[in-house]
Amino acid sequence: MKSYTGGCLCGNIRFTAKGLPNNPHTCSCKMCQRHSGAFTQIWVEFERDNVIWDGPGGTPKMWRSSDYSSRSFCEKCGSTLGAIDDEPVIALVLGVFDSPNRKELRPQSHSYVSKKPKWWRVCVESST
Repeated sequence: MKSYTGGCLCGNIRFTAKGLPNNPHTCSCKMCQRHSGAFTQIWVEFERDNVIWDGPGGTPKMWRSSDYSSRSFCEKCGSTLGAIDDEPVIALVLGVFDSPNRKELRPQSHSYVSKKPKWWRVCVESST
């Protein structure tokens, strides 16, 4: 079974995600923009049971952001880590992975294209 590791800027929050990632995608919704401070956020989803919070800080802090999800972050350094949904899904942001260039983590779609600034170009290369 494949595994992926990552963590926050200060190393307080660390994770190991196992199995194949689901729905790697980018998003430009206003919530993602404000959560990340960037025009576009990159997300990779894993089943909740396949994500282990194994750093000294344990589970990240959470802020309830919608009816179905909470945004997660490190309480020490403030790093954005992802979103923990009420459903059995944890969506991690690609920037916190130790090896974000792995082929299976590459975004396959983009959400909320209409919310990106008109001058911002979203680039998704073909897989060929």
